[in-house]
Amino acid sequence: SRTARSEEDRDSLWDAWGSWSECSRTCGGGASYSLRRCLSSKTCEGRNIRYRTCSNVDCPPEAGDFRAQQCSAHNDVKYQGQFYEWLPVSNDPDNPCSLKCQARGMALVVELAPKVLDGTRCYTESLDMCISGLCQIVGCDRQLGSTVKEDNCGVCNGDGSTCRLVRGQYKSQLAANKLDDTVVAIPYGSRQVRLVLKGPDHLYLETKTLQGLKSENSLSTTGSFLVENSSIDFQKFPDKEILRISGPLTADFTIKIRYAGAADSSVQFIFYQPIIHRWRETDFFPCSASCGGGYQLTSAECFDLRSNRVVADQYCHYYPENTKPKPKLQECNLDPCPASDGYKQIMPYDLYHPLPRWESTPWTACSSSCGGGIQSRSISCVEEDIQGHISPVEEWKCMYTPKMPVVQPCNIFDCPKWLAQEWSPCTVTCGQGLRYRVVLCLDHRGMHTGGCSPKTKPHIKEECIVSTPCYKPREKLPVEAKLPWYKQAQELEEGTAVSEEPSFVPEAWSTCSVTCGVGIQVRLVKCQVLLSFSQSVADLPIDECEGPKPVTQRACYSGPCSGEATEYTPEETEFLYGSLQEFDELYDWEYEGFTECSESCGGGVQEAVVTCLNKQTRETADETLCVTSRRPPQLLKACSVDPCPPR
Repeated sequence: SRTARSEEDRDSLWDAWGSWSECSRTCGGGASYSLRRCLSSKTCEGRNIRYRTCSNVDCPPEAGDFRAQQCSAHNDVKYQGQFYEWLPVSNDPDNPCSLKCQARGMALVVELAPKVLDGTRCYTESLDMCISGLCQIVGCDRQLGSTVKEDNCGVCNGDGSTCRLVRGQYKSQLAANKLDDTVVAIPYGSRQVRLVLKGPDHLYLETKTLQGLKSENSLSTTGSFLVENSSIDFQKFPDKEILRISGPLTADFTIKIRYAGAADSSVQFIFYQPIIHRWRETDFFPCSASCGGGYQLTSAECFDLRSNRVVADQYCHYYPENTKPKPKLQECNLDPCPASDGYKQIMPYDLYHPLPRWESTPWTACSSSCGGGIQSRSISCVEEDIQGHISPVEEWKCMYTPKMPVVQPCNIFDCPKWLAQEWSPCTVTCGQGLRYRVVLCLDHRGMHTGGCSPKTKPHIKEECIVSTPCYKPREKLPVEAKLPWYKQAQELEEGTAVSEEPSFVPEAWSTCSVTCGVGIQVRLVKCQVLLSFSQSVADLPIDECEGPKPVTQRACYSGPCSGEATEYTPEETEFLYGSLQEFDELYDWEYEGFTECSESCGGGVQEAVVTCLNKQTRETADETLCVTSRRPPQLLKACSVDPCPPR
């Protein structure tokens, strides 16, 4: 209450606001102001002037630019003793609300006024306007201070549902009798058009207005120009061409390519196309019966918003976003028929019967577990009476809703198949050894699963020979080593930024699926593109991106589990075989004395003790750390050779 009272006291020092002034412009958006007087001998808090927008209607094309009009007003005023024809200098980043003009055909730029007239746009591509020399924010609703913006379809504060994103790629196909070809047709009203040609060929335009007038533009030089009142920005480089049209297009544009060389060219294009054909619901059709109770349905017709007429349904089916409304059904002519007609009188409770509906049986089992199959069900139209009894009725009574499908494909994913990865390094550093590879049975999601035929499984190990000669005695048979658990190195990946070209963008790896031992990490990889006009990111189908797709799954190791034995499957070998050369240099076998003699007299043997040592610390290590080195041959020596005393 104290705050409200203080505000009331503050406002009470002011006189009432005066009437609004005339608008500073008659069209194109101007500004009007209102004043008030301070009634106190002291300084009043707040401002004595307020503004609002006005004349928010588009100017006719012949009116010209408002800033240009202010510059041309100085044409008959000498500047430094000379007359000049002044042209506007727009989009000044430092002071957009000053009147800077340039002399035609000269580099002379002069600030002819410190402030432009109220209502002048701060920037050519913005609704923000200059008021009293300051740039004020204006939303698409033409209100001062509003932050409301247009959606990609050009609808103020819209949800983007009135247009659709169209993107694609054209590749030239040279033919001896062809000089040009059509790249894409872009219809009237489209926005944010962008095309990029790469190659030796050239782009050109053909346009057709709603009145049927046709024209052509060769796009021969770099620059900005008007085509059918649509502003075109064209850039021409030695190896590519870029065409931008902010829109909305005021005619139908056809982008064509003119062949200029033997090499192929490609054109990537993207734009927002308005949905000009919409479904419109009709009125109810006549009742199916003249008395005694009947049904009547509605339908839907395709309506052209541009010509305001009904067109063929195929025009509405063109847009995937267009969903045809379901027909509505209602009962009608419920008055009983005259007794002479012999119809049974309709009871009052019949008015509250539920509408007929489709009912289905459960789907049958799929005819195939993978690779695509079929399942079916039966559909019938039923009606429920006042007691809740359900009985079948004629199908036409249910036609106010689409009939459910009776057959559908199922298990359309690929069957599991074997995937053999690369071979590991040989288990020895010299001579003959073994090498392994991981062979996984992967399903259609790339997940390790079962279901592959054992008969077609590739082999997981084979002999290998290292050309380096061995200096230790060679064993006759290959040794199958048991590999140790090595902690998996973290994969350092640079983040992929979204660009204006479609590219794969991987998200962060998930946490490991287990808390100890070997598990799985997964991540999502999207095909995305940056829409430069709206500075938003759009998801695209995966096949829109070129190049190899980053992996979506990898193994992870979370440390040994308590009591875990050091036995490993061949599939784990690939994961664990990392950089074994480092361990080969750090750990090695060494002899360390002999065991006790097997006999106390009469001749026995002692066996040399072989241990795995850390070469740096000289400490005994787990034997599995020395698997990359050949184990020394077994050494025996005689002992207790003295004869035993007689018993």
